Amino acid sequence: MKISIQINASPYQHQAADTAWHFIQAAIARGHEVYRVFFYHDGIYNAARDARPPGDERDIVSRWSSLHSDKGVDLVVCVSSAQRRGLLETSVAKKVGGYENALADGFRIAGLGLLMEAVIDSDRHIIFGE
Repeated sequence: MKISIQINASPYQHQAADTAWHFIQAAIARGHEVYRVFFYHDGIYNAARDARPPGDERDIVSRWSSLHSDKGVDLVVCVSSAQRRGLLETSVAKKVGGYENALADGFRIAGLGLLMEAVIDSDRHIIFGE
């Protein structure tokens, strides 16, 4: 089964990101394909390169980056949600004088077209967060 995931909640204020990550791990272990994870609204904070949780807490951003590097899962951050929250794509950051290296490894910024593509091309689309 091909599954797409949408995450709408930030990683440390809600359980949604952790639940999604564990769900994805279980789905892959059972032989399912995770087509894309789309980070929307406050979910874009899952892609923040500079997130530094204390050593005794989970590092959800690193988990996502590892999911991409180890399993090849496509991690897409909504461009509009990211710009509203100051998480800028490198080319935009250069134009406006923002921080150019905001995204963690494995993430890319794109528009809602990739969310729609994931919904259409997947057997199931699951949303985590409000």
